[in-house]
Amino acid sequence: MSLRQHLLSIADAKTIENLWEDHVRKMAQYGFDRLLYGFTRYRTATSLGDPEDFIILTNHSQAYTSVFLDEGHYHHAPMVNWALNNEGAKSWRLLADMEASKALSGPERRVLEFNRDMGVTAGYSISFKSISARSKGAIALTAKPGLSQQDVDEMWAEHGADITLMNNILHLKILTLPYTAPNRVLTARQREALEWVGDGKTTQDIAMLMGLTAATVEKHLRLARESLAVETTAQAVLKAAFSNQMFVIDL
Repeated sequence: MSLRQHLLSIADAKTIENLWEDHVRKMAQYGFDRLLYGFTRYRTATSLGDPEDFIILTNHSQAYTSVFLDEGHYHHAPMVNWALNNEGAKSWRLLADMEASKALSGPERRVLEFNRDMGVTAGYSISFKSISARSKGAIALTAKPGLSQQDVDEMWAEHGADITLMNNILHLKILTLPYTAPNRVLTARQREALEWVGDGKTTQDIAMLMGLTAATVEKHLRLARESLAVETTAQAVLKAAFSNQMFVIDL
């Protein structure tokens, strides 16, 4: 598949699952056989937000993600830290430079050792331009076993601009598609009630429009707040909108 064909397939993707499958195949053509994409809209000065609200896409093994993600190793990963404070693409040669200059902290060294044990040794990271102070997205491209960082850097010199473009378009497309953690998915009734709230309707208005009692509408809104782990209905509307769960066109 040519670059143009791949970009068209990204633009035409209807689900994150199909989008991700196509992208994994395309990146493998350049020698990147394991990818880890992450995005948050709830970043603060001291936190990336609730991990359950992250968009995480990866084809790494469960053995890797259960430690790197579930046990929080990413908090101390040097390339994650780089991505949080920069934009653009960066060679993992940075890690060797940090190690040589003894710039790694104890937790950072442990992450590096874990990655080496798991064969995550060469690659590139791309940090995407943030759309707000609360948001941040990045992707880590891990080279297949047998490729050195020198091999990857030489390939990047020839194809890096195209790879960066494809990953940026991937990121922008992901932001348009519905995605939520399994326990944050709204029911059709909860979504409809929130949509009416978003349109400025009162509880009584919504009850009439949905053919329900006001008490039932309140129940749907309460369950929506609980599902989205927020305190107010206004917050629920905002989070549902961020996760593209409102005003969805059924395809």
